[in-house]
Order: sequence, then structure tokens, then C-alpha cells
Amino acid sequence: MSERPFRVLGVQQVAIGGLDRERLAGLWIGLLGLTEHGRYRSERENVDEVIAVAGHGAHAVEIDLMQPVDASAKPRVHDPALNHVGLWVDDLRTAVAWLESQGVRFTPGGIRKGAAGHDVCFIHPRGDDAHPRGGEGVLIELVQAPPEVLAAHP
Repeated sequence: MSERPFRVLGVQQVAIGGLDRERLAGLWIGLLGLTEHGRYRSERENVDEVIAVAGHGAHAVEIDLMQPVDASAKPRVHDPALNHVGLWVDDLRTAVAWLESQGVRFTPGGIRKGAAGHDVCFIHPRGDDAHPRGGEGVLIELVQAPPEVLAAHP
């Protein structure tokens, strides 16, 4: 394996799914005290979410509280309940190109704007014949770190 040409800088988000995002928000925002940062809905991605935040500034972590727009459709953002983990990376395009060269399988859609406005790309939970490496059962979101996060990690 060649030397990795990018760095993972930290956790950007944890995405939690359920059939009722307001119940999730009642726990994470109401009882645990996280701050609501916004809301996002995408029919194409079958997600309607409340975006909560723990922490501040470059070290804030999103907790995305997701319910499906249609519980019978895919992707099934509520199953499993711990849907995915997002990681800040210092150079998303370089990371994706290098990981692909190492046999990593990505979900369809490539690099695109995510709910929070950052460029994102997802490592598929499982490899396949063409790309034998996956997330070992976990959907992993790689997120391009913005300047303030890059500055916090020299």
C-alpha cells in the first residue's frame, strides 16, 4: 500500500435514523441539550432530517437525526439506526482517487454537496468483485474540511 496522500482530521458527523425525527430531536436536543443547527429534506436521498450540533467552531460535530421520507423506499435511512459516520478529510478529491486505486468501493453519486453544504462522498458498507474494499459493514461519509477545520489541524 502506497503512502496515504490525505489526512482524516476528525469526526464531522454521526447520522442516526428512526421513523420519527421529532422523537429523535426530543432526545438529542430536548433531553441531552444539543443545539438545532438546521433541517434538510431530500426526496432523492429519502431523508428528512434535523441537524443538531455538539460543540462549537472547528470542533463541532453534527448529529443528524434522520427519518425516511418514505419508510418503504431506499435508501433506508432508519435501518440501521446508526446510519453512518462522517469524517473530515483535508483533501476529498485526492482521498477518493487514492482510495479507489486501493480497491475501495464508493456508493453511486460520486462527490457531491451534502446536507451541510460541504462536498461529500460515501464509502459503501461492503466491497464487491470490482472493488473488494468497503466500510466493513459501516457506511462512511468522507467530508471535505472547510478552511476553519483545516486551520485547527496544522
